[in-house]
Amino acid sequence: MERTASRIEAPAGGARRLSGLIRVSVSEGFGTWFVAHHLKSFLQANPDVAVDLVANSGFLSPSKRETDVAILLARPHKGHLVSKKLSDYCLRIYAARSYLEQHGQINDRSALSAHPLIGYIPDFIYAPELRYMDEIAPGLRLQIRSSSINAQYRLTASGAGVAVLPCFIGDADPDLVRVVPDISITRTFWLVTHEDTRRLSRIQAFVEWMTALVQQKRDRLTGRSAI
Repeated sequence: MERTASRIEAPAGGARRLSGLIRVSVSEGFGTWFVAHHLKSFLQANPDVAVDLVANSGFLSPSKRETDVAILLARPHKGHLVSKKLSDYCLRIYAARSYLEQHGQINDRSALSAHPLIGYIPDFIYAPELRYMDEIAPGLRLQIRSSSINAQYRLTASGAGVAVLPCFIGDADPDLVRVVPDISITRTFWLVTHEDTRRLSRIQAFVEWMTALVQQKRDRLTGRSAI
């Protein structure tokens, strides 16, 4: 019924204008630092479309029809879903320039244990892809923990300690510096839609826009733009 309605949105022979609501579920960091930063261009091109940007610690389920589009950290294997790889992204270790001026450079992973480390609260990690501390060095103890990546960024920027941040967050702040340069963690964003609604014009338009945007800004996601 919704697909049928979408075909009669535009007058016969007239230019087609997309309309309706798109709900998009993304991680807090990607939604805040990437999607929200560029969403204006999609809305300007489609002024009759409304967007619910659900950017928090956790995801809505496209298989349960809680969201029209989801950008997930792992490819789902259940449900009537269509998924594709959107992009890899990289995480590195960052510290504030003011912190390094006070405590010195951090060039070796063995030196990390001497600094206050900032990261996720283990009991509130909503995706296993966010458990990356053991990939850096087994047994590292986090002194400051938060369920929010934005809070982790703010703590790092204030000079409270050292944190693993996505490059699209850490490199966006000129007052943050990459430390332990040999450590780079790679994860993947997956773009997921429901097979029943993915052909709706407004959802197709959003998926095409997001895919093109990520292709254009891939160096920011992978951290190459800061090299």
